[in-house]
Amino acid sequence: MSFIFSAATKITARVGSEPIRNAINILRRDMNNVFYPSETEGGNIILDGSTGVSEDYKITVGKDIVVTSEGDLGFVYALLYISEKFLGVKPFWFWTDTLPPKRERVEIEEGEYLSPKYAVRFRGWFFNDEVLLLKWKINGDADEPWRMAFETLLRCGGNLTIPGTDKTSVKYRKMASDMGLWITHHHAEPLGAEMFARAYPGTSASFTEHSDMFYKLWEDAVRAQKDYKVVWNLCFRGQGDKPFWGDDTSGKFDTPKARGAHISEMIERQRETVKKYSLNSSPVFCTNLYGEIMELYDEGYITFSPDIIKIYADNGFGKMVTRRRDAHSKRVKAMPVKDGGSQGIYYHVSFYDLQAANHITMLPNSVDFINGELSKVLENDGNDLWIVNCSNVRPHIYYLDALRKKWRGEDVSDKTHSMEFANEYFGGSADAAKALEMRPKYMIPYGENEDEHAGEQFYTENARLIAHQIIADREKNCPQLNWFTGEIPLAKQIEKLSGTCKAGLGGLKKYMEICENVSAGAAFESIVTMQARVHYYCAAAVSKLDEIFAAFEKGDFKKAFMTAGNCAELFDAAQEYMRGSEYGVWEGFYFNDCFADIKHSAYMMRKLMGFIREFGDNARHDKWYRDAVYAPEDKDVFLLLVLDNHMTDWELYEAMKGEA
Repeated sequence: MSFIFSAATKITARVGSEPIRNAINILRRDMNNVFYPSETEGGNIILDGSTGVSEDYKITVGKDIVVTSEGDLGFVYALLYISEKFLGVKPFWFWTDTLPPKRERVEIEEGEYLSPKYAVRFRGWFFNDEVLLLKWKINGDADEPWRMAFETLLRCGGNLTIPGTDKTSVKYRKMASDMGLWITHHHAEPLGAEMFARAYPGTSASFTEHSDMFYKLWEDAVRAQKDYKVVWNLCFRGQGDKPFWGDDTSGKFDTPKARGAHISEMIERQRETVKKYSLNSSPVFCTNLYGEIMELYDEGYITFSPDIIKIYADNGFGKMVTRRRDAHSKRVKAMPVKDGGSQGIYYHVSFYDLQAANHITMLPNSVDFINGELSKVLENDGNDLWIVNCSNVRPHIYYLDALRKKWRGEDVSDKTHSMEFANEYFGGSADAAKALEMRPKYMIPYGENEDEHAGEQFYTENARLIAHQIIADREKNCPQLNWFTGEIPLAKQIEKLSGTCKAGLGGLKKYMEICENVSAGAAFESIVTMQARVHYYCAAAVSKLDEIFAAFEKGDFKKAFMTAGNCAELFDAAQEYMRGSEYGVWEGFYFNDCFADIKHSAYMMRKLMGFIREFGDNARHDKWYRDAVYAPEDKDVFLLLVLDNHMTDWELYEAMKGEA
């Protein structure tokens, strides 16, 4: 006997909840996308069981499909499994425009399907640095991108989310919960509470002075989330992603011991607050050993209750060591400890560090490298909670898919993962698979450690810093670059930055050409090839910064001006390729690129051109104009000072290009 799955198939639920209703609607939409309209009589899908927290399910296929579970998520996962297994709708179908071919019906042989076993208990995404999602709409709907993002997380087997940063996380808590997900919080937002500085503007965020205000914020946060499934984040940091002692000038926390003791005390106070107000008799707790917290914990100054899941964090580049902050980079080991109690990780496939990270392009390190780090996490019992910084999802789907497999305890590699991903989303193209496999080999190394490969911020952010420093005070070095160069003169800093990009430029060009020769559909072109172009053109721009500064210092202002213009054009090209990758539902996706902000890097190069012009052109801005557009015999005739409106810097640049 076989089950006939067609447009006429009905879904009957003997159990109901908002997550189950949402999942039924998703399956019905998938059926409408896959099946031609049909009156063919077929079997029904019947949901039977009870609501609760279980994720286990059983699917029995006979004349009908019967799904049984004891929990909301069990039913959600079962319905999404039916969509993937029998209709062919893959986890990242939306982000790659990949729907299976339409058909009349599907015949399914009788059998039984059981829910998979996961290696990780809580599996989630943190929609952090989500600036693209903030301004992008689908058919005019600003909420639809979030529904699709949460759906994708569920399709990947996720059960937990931080649904945005700051105000956004509050806005989308209910939607995420209604789809069946647990909620947790940013590592700088204890209990998901409102930030002190917003709740009490103008008031010093000092616990010493205003402890009652902090307590009220925490209590209000617990009450506001009492109806959700929550993994309560316990922490105490400053106003923003920084240490709290920058906000408290009482002098009470000037030593590591005092800071650690205070953090430990605040975490216990928050834990007691949850136990007092939460409706859950057995609340789940976590705390993030992030940045300075990891250092204090490593030194023995912070202690936790054993029922709190300790979350270790990678450094933003996939290495399980503490992150670099400014020029401070101790690289304290952040790997969970064998038999260390309840443990998990906060892991980045996207990061924003204003130095070298990736935000609009993929992680610059290999799948092999990631697999090694995450396998060690599992070996060290770090399997209670994994929260992955997924940023704006689409640029990072290749690595998010690899993490999905690691949640299930699978090994992944550049070779196997690239082939599987290309098979599912790029039409089985062997060339696409090869391009994905080879990509990490061409990413520019900026340091000696295995994880130190450049994301696009290495180009865009540092180019802007250099331009600012030249304009503001070229006698001093650029302090924001000391993390990379050390405290050396500005000229040497620029030489090192440009030299690093020059050394890797040939490889980036080769990789870009490899991608451009791949024929694997619009998604490959608009994600993989586009990112290759962004890397190449932005690195090419930065590779010219040393030429600009050297020419400027020698007094060859025209050369410096023209090279800065060329730099701007290269950033323009990267920006045009990025925005040119938008089509259909993706129109406007990169509109709000305000982190990498390629367009602002081009703007800063144009500003630098204007600065240089003031040194080389005359005060009336007519000398370079005459040199560029007048015939030789007319240049020294001044009966009429100028014959045209004064040229802007860019108009002059275009004219001077013709002169060259």
